[in-house]
Amino acid sequence: MSNPSLAKSKHVSQEPLANADARWTRLVKTTYTDPLGKERTWESSERQTRPANCEIDGVGIVTILNKPSGPELLLQKQYRPPIDKIVIEVPAGLIDAGETPEQCAVRELKEETGYVGEAELTSPVMYNDPGFCNTNLKMVHVRVDMDLPENQTPKPELEDNEFIECFSLPLATLYDGLKKLEQEGFAIDARVGTLAEGMELQKKWKL
Repeated sequence: MSNPSLAKSKHVSQEPLANADARWTRLVKTTYTDPLGKERTWESSERQTRPANCEIDGVGIVTILNKPSGPELLLQKQYRPPIDKIVIEVPAGLIDAGETPEQCAVRELKEETGYVGEAELTSPVMYNDPGFCNTNLKMVHVRVDMDLPENQTPKPELEDNEFIECFSLPLATLYDGLKKLEQEGFAIDARVGTLAEGMELQKKWKL
């Protein structure tokens, strides 16, 4: 691991959390009726940080770096306490009140990676794990001009509780690259894995 801060991260303890003590999420029990009219209940979690009058919690960012050797997907390594592993992710972040998804993506990309970009394409609202939580996002494609002076030596603007290592993988071998990282002990974020799976389907079916 090239970033010692990531390698040193580990669980110290874990215990149940009461809703009254939670800052970011809460547990909820939903009562609903199934298609046959039978009343049932469902346990799930709910994020508490979504701004008022905003339809999403945050954004995921797809950025392709056009390098001389070929296009590469910009990725990150970040320790995630819920699974006690370093996760391979795309840049991402929570949306601020009054921000558009595109503005959020450009801001988060600059803060987390140092790259200055321009939003090009925004996905529909996507739900991360709808059987477990209400968290959602939009994927925003951000174009980075590698010829700009500010993108020659990008410098992240991380907060003191953020430990993120940026890197990139060639698009042509993304699927194999992720499998290798998994074998090395990294966890693969579903957004990254799904993107790689989609590319493999495109190759298989010659779309």
